[in-house]
Amino acid sequence: MKLTKRLVLTTTALAAVTAGTLMSATAGQAATPQPARTGVDAPPALKVPDGNRLTGVFSAEGVQTYTCTDGTWKLLEPAATLWAKNDRSRRTVALHSRGPVWVSTVDGSAVNAAAVATSPKDGTIPELLLQSTATRGTGIFAGVSYIQRLDTRGGVAPTTACTGTDQTSVRYSATYTFYKPAK
Repeated sequence: MKLTKRLVLTTTALAAVTAGTLMSATAGQAATPQPARTGVDAPPALKVPDGNRLTGVFSAEGVQTYTCTDGTWKLLEPAATLWAKNDRSRRTVALHSRGPVWVSTVDGSAVNAAAVATSPKDGTIPELLLQSTATRGTGIFAGVSYIQRLDTRGGVAPTTACTGTDQTSVRYSATYTFYKPAK
């Protein structure tokens, strides 16, 4: 029953965030993200190592889902949609979920990653530097080496106590930047 409830919560959260616009996109319909030519502002702790180049900057909105564990809220999973930073239509180009993993809705490529550095921010989830642990496919996420979660807003776990197997989802937004090894 827990799994069913979690799936319903995650699906509902994604549906609410995308306001009914989450559709499968074909490569011909979706905006192809263009490699960024300049770096991004990030705290020193989150700087990507030399030898990597910025290949994508995406805005994201979604939820951080928390579950009650021993009377306190613990992160269960994120669920977010990503679109090219400057795309005013906000056409979904990727989904972000537990793993953490990012999957392209354009070409099916994916990247899994693990946090290697964090930079706390007051009143919001921390900014992160993540290192790729695996990639799949030949599309936009093929060969990704590092990911930054920047410009975070919201997503903080409730401060109230919880009981049983309660779950709650808290809205958040962020900018995700993707890097690949420089050739």
